[in-house]
Amino acid sequence: MNYKICVTLNDKPLTFEVPEDMTLLDMIREKAGLKGCKRGCDSGECGACTVLLDGQPVLSCIMPAIKADGANIRTIEGAGAFREIEIVQSAFYDAGAVQCGYCIPGMVLTAAAFLKKRPEPSPSEVRAAMAGNLCRCTGYTKIESAVMLAAQRIKESRCV
Repeated sequence: MNYKICVTLNDKPLTFEVPEDMTLLDMIREKAGLKGCKRGCDSGECGACTVLLDGQPVLSCIMPAIKADGANIRTIEGAGAFREIEIVQSAFYDAGAVQCGYCIPGMVLTAAAFLKKRPEPSPSEVRAAMAGNLCRCTGYTKIESAVMLAAQRIKESRCV
């Protein structure tokens, strides 16, 4: 049985017909055609599939699409609408925290949501916030540095 759901995806109101067992990840990738949200573990362990749902990071590989009905969803493709996300992306690049790039969309969205709640974090808070996002390439020191750099740049951008 298919269900009709209405979402706002990257600022665009959209309607999808989805089967009951379709994940939010599959809806985004297959129905909306957005590929920035990555399939990693399919069990909610790696964070590669992270999107923002009403501003909060969610693991789209384990969330049923029908639970997103009425929600505001932001993927990495919709990052340009938010200066903070662009700052986080730039900080990841500048800190050398990007290698293969597979985990980066989920990491950037997780970091941006975290910095919105905690604009002046400690390194240990960054580590805790990013713990659900796994990376096989860079190690975590550069990722922590990138989030701390982004926090500083966001703070500076607000003072201008």
